[in-house]
Amino acid sequence: MSTTEVTSAARLLNYIGGSWVESQAEDELPVVNPATAELLSHVPLTPSSEVAGAVAAASQAFPAWRETPAGERVQYLFKLKTLLENHLDELARGITMESGKTLAESAGELRRAIDNIEVASGIPSLMQGYNSDGIAPGIDEMMIRRPLGVVAAITPFNFPAMIPCWFLPYAIACGNTFVLKPSEKVPRTAAKIFELIAETGLPAGVANLIHGSKEAVDALLDHPEVRAVSFVGSSAVARYVYGRATSKGKRAQCQGGAKNPVIILPDADPRMTTETIAESAFGCAGQRCLAATLAIAVGEAGDEFTRRLAEAAASRKVGYGIEAGVQMGPVITRESKQRVEGLIAQGIREGAKVIVDGRKAQIRGHEQGNFVRPTLLAEMPPAGSIAQTEIFGPVLGLIRAKDLEEAIRLVNRLNYGNMACLFTSSGAAARQFRREAQAGNIGINVGVASPMAYFPFCGMKDSFFGDLHGQGRDAVEFYTEKKVVVERWPKA
Repeated sequence: MSTTEVTSAARLLNYIGGSWVESQAEDELPVVNPATAELLSHVPLTPSSEVAGAVAAASQAFPAWRETPAGERVQYLFKLKTLLENHLDELARGITMESGKTLAESAGELRRAIDNIEVASGIPSLMQGYNSDGIAPGIDEMMIRRPLGVVAAITPFNFPAMIPCWFLPYAIACGNTFVLKPSEKVPRTAAKIFELIAETGLPAGVANLIHGSKEAVDALLDHPEVRAVSFVGSSAVARYVYGRATSKGKRAQCQGGAKNPVIILPDADPRMTTETIAESAFGCAGQRCLAATLAIAVGEAGDEFTRRLAEAAASRKVGYGIEAGVQMGPVITRESKQRVEGLIAQGIREGAKVIVDGRKAQIRGHEQGNFVRPTLLAEMPPAGSIAQTEIFGPVLGLIRAKDLEEAIRLVNRLNYGNMACLFTSSGAAARQFRREAQAGNIGINVGVASPMAYFPFCGMKDSFFGDLHGQGRDAVEFYTEKKVVVERWPKA
């Protein structure tokens, strides 16, 4: 089936047991281009009975896939990597159309997805156990890893290609079978990726795709044959998914929201720091879990960086990400635009001063788009509710601190702990910060501390629920269970 057949149809299809299947769901949602308001597709809200069918297909495929040697399993990942690279421009354009990113941001996301496929392709080494020969006379002991069974992932709108690849490649390389439920806001990218998965010849039922919303999610959380669940989204939903999944005895890794602070010391490089923070705060329209949302300026850094960041915010070119020169696209939905603008107003009511106001944005030729321009709020009260709230839009709040110790205290007061960054020329300050800041991903002179695929994507406090994170060795630990074997072979 061609890409056009799968993704330009009036209604998207599920991929179950190696076949594209039309859902019998009575309800559906529109998939809309957030920059142009163009209707792209409809996505079915798959009922629980059809979710059960996807799990059944995965369960049926598991015994044979589990016994397929790891070296053979990863051959399908090698093929998928090549297909993604060959279709990168087409896929990037599709991501931009349904999520609003610029083409450069979409291509960068795909590169990170491919990175994870490359790392997961090392499973023949990563999945190895260990042994101890002769723990007692005639007795040997070893630890081996075995796959869990059927596993599922529930992924968000903001990275429709990368985040599924935090999970899918590792899961199937470890010998599990997989069910993906992508965001109903951006389901087309997953459909295109699964079309490429079908081209690899992956055995039927090893990877399955179901579209839907809460009913589909709950069906995965409750199904007794689903052994593990991965989730990325808001903290409220992450807490819900984690609680419901673990109450059913499942493993769960649930990435939640964020309120990411960056500290600016007076010795920070002015140009690099300004450019880096602006890209962190306003890239992807602020719709990423590692976007900088609070800038804590220490001492005399306050005045200079308020001016510099204001210039950077005001000069950023906003528009449809397909068009050349555009640096920032829209937020995902009309409701998101209204919510972000409402939170800006709330910040003002709490005492913040508007330096650059991105509300009521109108982009010529795209007047129906969900645009919010970059916004800078200075003198944000640290005790205000807006300083603790995840905005998930292109809004940066500025707070002042007298020294690094006070700035770190402000960082650690936050309910979230996804990322924290420091801009400085001092190695001593950097060492103190990385040891004391309560966040899972730490950046030093880096605005988006996104781990490479061979490191775990960490999080603390309300930003993560679980024990093992996505990517790298954590993924291998999450998707396998350990067995310790103690052997004695008496002499004949």
